[in-house]
Amino acid sequence: MNLKPIISALCSVFFLGVAQSNAQTIRPLKGDTVKIWPKSEWNGVVGRPYKQHIPVQITVHHEGGKLLGLNDDAKQRLKNIQTWGMGPDRKWADVPYHLLIAPDGTVYQGRDPLTVGETNTEYDPTGHLLVCFLGNYNQQKLDEKLLKVLTNLLADQCIKYGISPTKISTHKDHSKQTTCPGEDIYSYFKSGYIVDEVTKEQGVRSKGG
Repeated sequence: MNLKPIISALCSVFFLGVAQSNAQTIRPLKGDTVKIWPKSEWNGVVGRPYKQHIPVQITVHHEGGKLLGLNDDAKQRLKNIQTWGMGPDRKWADVPYHLLIAPDGTVYQGRDPLTVGETNTEYDPTGHLLVCFLGNYNQQKLDEKLLKVLTNLLADQCIKYGISPTKISTHKDHSKQTTCPGEDIYSYFKSGYIVDEVTKEQGVRSKGG
């Protein structure tokens, strides 16, 4: 009897079982809880080469332009921001932010998170993962859904990059030249609500809840 095919088959089963066991061991308990839609969703173009970094903190912004309501075209607004930023007025490498949140809670991919963001103010965004709300939150307000999207998104990114919730802040915390991210969003940071909620969320996920 030729035992070679039988031995080969048994070895294959054995190593497949080991591989599956290892995959289960190293696989995270949970992935991202907030879906991030790619650039193609809003017809974004590929950014130009720019400085690289690894995010070590998260900074929240708002766009600060005109109001953007639920019935307005958030994708077109985002496309306009990229076109303006990469145009002759700014000559940036891409849209300046890494992740952008529309008024309905949809989250869109901006520039590559491993590429340094850009700013009109005096702070250096190197090491900052920039999360931006589309719209003007000196005039708009976060609702319960947007708050949940924000805290879950921040928890996702903290876990992904090994960032402590205490390293989450806002644009105005790093610059004296701006009121960004607007009074309404900033109130949740000033009260400690955002850091507390992200910390709680991380605790729930670490317990597999």
